[in-house]
Amino acid sequence: MSMEIKSLTSPDETRTFDKGKLEIAKHGGVTIGRATFQPGWKWSECVKPIVGTDSCQASHTGYQVSGRLHVKMNDGTEQEVSGGNTYHIPPGHDAWVVGDEPVVFVDFTGMTDYAKK
Repeated sequence: MSMEIKSLTSPDETRTFDKGKLEIAKHGGVTIGRATFQPGWKWSECVKPIVGTDSCQASHTGYQVSGRLHVKMNDGTEQEVSGGNTYHIPPGHDAWVVGDEPVVFVDFTGMTDYAKK
């Protein structure tokens, strides 16, 4: 195996959906995704119609670059992720952008099938 360097400005795959996009880089069996969600984005309104589940079933682990993302778990637990935070969000949640700044994050575990038709 050799070293491999890629840029998310030239992703292997781009998925677009209402008020958002996902740029994917694949390295062997690892999928890294940079997500950008615009103000007004909400998982249950913008991604749920694509995947058809009641809540997001991906497990996310990553680093949030900018913006504020409110996350509500199926059990009612709620937290907000902000730029500069790392996070782990288990399956079974909804999320939405808070405020007027886009949310940008890099996710290392939950993007293989995210928003995939």
